[in-house]
Amino acid sequence: MSANRATISAIIITKNEQDSLKDCLESLTWVDQIVVVDSGSTDGTLELAKQYTQDVYVNQDWPGFGKQKQLAQSYATGDWILAIDADERIDEQLKQNIQNMLLNPPSNTVFNLNELTWVFGRFLKHSGWYYRHIRLYPRELTTYNDNLVHESVVIPETCQVAELDGDILHYSYRNIEHYLVKSAGYAKAWADQREAKGKRATLGQGVLHALGCFCKMYLLKRGFLDGKQGLLIALLSAHSTFVKYADLWARQQDKHYQK
Repeated sequence: MSANRATISAIIITKNEQDSLKDCLESLTWVDQIVVVDSGSTDGTLELAKQYTQDVYVNQDWPGFGKQKQLAQSYATGDWILAIDADERIDEQLKQNIQNMLLNPPSNTVFNLNELTWVFGRFLKHSGWYYRHIRLYPRELTTYNDNLVHESVVIPETCQVAELDGDILHYSYRNIEHYLVKSAGYAKAWADQREAKGKRATLGQGVLHALGCFCKMYLLKRGFLDGKQGLLIALLSAHSTFVKYADLWARQQDKHYQK
């Protein structure tokens, strides 16, 4: 590596990720620093992480995904941040392109990277699940927003958004049970966030948004080209969409009953 090469820190937030984390860390052995912030694992996640990096921290007072990633970034020292989840891996093409970029990094630029997700036996190339989002950015330029869930990197108004070829390989769900557990967590966080803002919901909204979700994924985003997995993930996503509205609606009913 060139002595003039910009440095890079990978940040990962974890909780009970011992089954996924090793492959993630193996795909990051080329970075200058790996930062892991754990939110209270009870399995072997912390012990595994410490085999790859000294920068392992614990924050059990869960602030939400956005703020936990901000905390992870606060421990980073690299010129650039690569944000990656424990169930993701950097493929060889993306690795090489990031390394080449670091030899002559652009100023005032963030990078939109491809995410390719493995779902129940295949990678989804359609269904709206093969897409780009900001994961690579200068540490001093920006960070994640405060969202409890569906967090994203804040893009400064004057900065450029560029792309690099290659994929972040996302092995998101081990089985249906794993999907449902994760989905329930996301639904709760979404409802928490909406409730905190004084928002309300109806079951009718849940049904309409669920139908819209299915039609968008399976028809408009051509999920039918992803075979049976495309149909399954469209149905599951519609279910998850309904559940988050139902959660918020049910909270309103509980409050009404308590009065």
